[in-house]
Amino acid sequence: MKMIDPIKRSVVAAGAAAAIAMPFGGVASANNLSGKVVVDGSSTVYPITEAVAEEFNGEHPNVRITVGISGTGGGFKRFTKGETDISDASRPIKAKEAKAAKENGIEFIEIPVAYDGLTIVVNNANDWAKSLTVDDLKKIFLDGSDVKTWKDVNPAWPATPISIYAPGTDSGTFDYFKEVVAGKKGAIRSDMSVSEDDNVLVRGVTGDKGAIGFFGCAYYFENEDKLKAMPIVNPETGKAVSPTPETIENGTYAPFSRPLFIYVNAESLSRPEVASFVDFYFANGPELAEEVGYVRLPNSVYSAGKRNVANRKTGTQYLDANGEKVHGPVTKVYK
Repeated sequence: MKMIDPIKRSVVAAGAAAAIAMPFGGVASANNLSGKVVVDGSSTVYPITEAVAEEFNGEHPNVRITVGISGTGGGFKRFTKGETDISDASRPIKAKEAKAAKENGIEFIEIPVAYDGLTIVVNNANDWAKSLTVDDLKKIFLDGSDVKTWKDVNPAWPATPISIYAPGTDSGTFDYFKEVVAGKKGAIRSDMSVSEDDNVLVRGVTGDKGAIGFFGCAYYFENEDKLKAMPIVNPETGKAVSPTPETIENGTYAPFSRPLFIYVNAESLSRPEVASFVDFYFANGPELAEEVGYVRLPNSVYSAGKRNVANRKTGTQYLDANGEKVHGPVTKVYK
């Protein structure tokens, strides 16, 4: 992943106080804070959390932080059993996952941390496809598709065989892509090369002329000299839009702009090392998210997340009282 600029790294470190104020009272000294913080989940959110963990360890070397990448779904499986303190997620928690947490006595706080633009990428040698529509993606990715070459997608394109590289089915990125392209009842074809490690997908696409794949924008920005991001035709405006920090934040890169999250076990917050890490995440996460290639959220969203932590407001704001999914931009969900 993208290395953080040493000058900016020192600025971030300087911003961390030697005495960390805890969200529920008390102060933890940088010199005596110890313990461990266990994080797992999304490979998309991983670069942000890993950067935060590295900076935090610079201030608190006696705290052991592990950050896994088992995918959003895999992370929630562990989180809802109480095996981890924090779960990285590239989508909101699902109703069945929230139910599992409740059944296991796990209360959690949902915190949006950044914007991402799920990016559709092709090999640099692909000089025929200038943009793609959601319908094009349906032709390529839907279960039952008989598309085998690029010519099958568009008669004007060459008969170059298509190879598909995608995140694993436990990935929140896969879930989000599936929801946009296949809908609630549709399915994605199974004859794909899949991996929970997005760097493996990058290598697959860069090594295959007919390849197409998708992952979070940070992995594209880090490798934009090696592959191409396909402009996606916005279904509302009809204009092809490329993923950039500006188009992701203003929502014109549609329908693939989305928020990213961390979920914190409320009981874990009673431990000083976890509470300090979450405080540090709020203080430094927005800048570090930008450093590793994502887009910071509006301050109003971060403020809402801080209030939820301070007030120990548990649960998700993406499910209503009946367990139905709440739709809308994060700025409306988190007012």
